Amino acid sequence: MRPDLIIFDCDGVLIDSEIISARMLVAALAERGVQIDLNYVARHFLGRSYPVVMQTIRQDFGLDLPPEFEADYRERLLEGFRQGLTIMPGVRDVLERLALPWCVATSSSPRRAEMSLTLTGLWPLVEGRLFTASQVAHGKPAPDLFLHAAAAMGAEPTRALVIEDSLTGLQAARAAGMQVWRFTGGSHMSASLISDQPDEPPEATPHRRFASFAEFFQIAPDFRSNA
Repeated sequence: MRPDLIIFDCDGVLIDSEIISARMLVAALAERGVQIDLNYVARHFLGRSYPVVMQTIRQDFGLDLPPEFEADYRERLLEGFRQGLTIMPGVRDVLERLALPWCVATSSSPRRAEMSLTLTGLWPLVEGRLFTASQVAHGKPAPDLFLHAAAAMGAEPTRALVIEDSLTGLQAARAAGMQVWRFTGGSHMSASLISDQPDEPPEATPHRRFASFAEFFQIAPDFRSNA
């Protein structure tokens, strides 16, 4: 099916940010006495919004982090992005040459999404077509964000294609009734970070997998503009 809309996740798909976020969170929580590793982050936090992260910490460790923790963590994260954030290879070429309407739907906060996309030079392309979890009642793995993005872009959910990396995002796309491809080329998808993640359950099974955006138009040549 040639979709009417392509919805890209941001972190771990357009930008190689997940490994930076994971390491920053591990370090910040360690200062508060919470010892977790990258595999814990991958299992519990990948693709989820900040409030869900805090809820999980509360449930698993019995710790209510103070309000200033969020602001401090976000500032550290943005500094980490300034120092080491990169765009996924081939992404700009795909976005600039798409013949189909597209948008971005992310669990990141609007500020973090805009800054990270600005640092990687993608903001001029994405501005005006960014949707975040702050706009819906329930973040991924609920389908709300993808359904909201499709409605705003004037597309039927069954005619939308989602590009995701996390199991949470895959599940959200499938729950929305959308086609979904899993991108596996981010640095966070290395064995060191996802070695003990569960396999894709039926409700999060993608329709296709690809490891490089250089393959994107090889997989779907009719998605590319000839202009």
